[in-house]
Amino acid sequence: MTPRRGEVWLWDCGMVEKSRPVLILSVPFADTDRAVVTVVFHSTALRGSLWEVKLPVPFLKDGAFIAQSVATYPTARAIRRLGALTQTQLATVEAAVFKWLGKV
Repeated sequence: MTPRRGEVWLWDCGMVEKSRPVLILSVPFADTDRAVVTVVFHSTALRGSLWEVKLPVPFLKDGAFIAQSVATYPTARAIRRLGALTQTQLATVEAAVFKWLGKV
């Protein structure tokens, strides 16, 4: 199963970063494209930062999506789908990421 935009997956982020929930931000890719997706990390270790987007999601522990923590990974690192955000929730995270990137 290929991760889709707006879904939250448990992801292998490498040895140091361990496995954690991520939100898929990228659009679907074609067969001729690289099998990668861009994600935003979810964390339960909050600092009270402006870049923490707290959303009540039943399939995640209390925490936030971190707009400063955006990365691109191969889809082979996907472990399992946890759920999906609503369009409104996805737009909230996107707005924070765009603001972080200076694309207001």
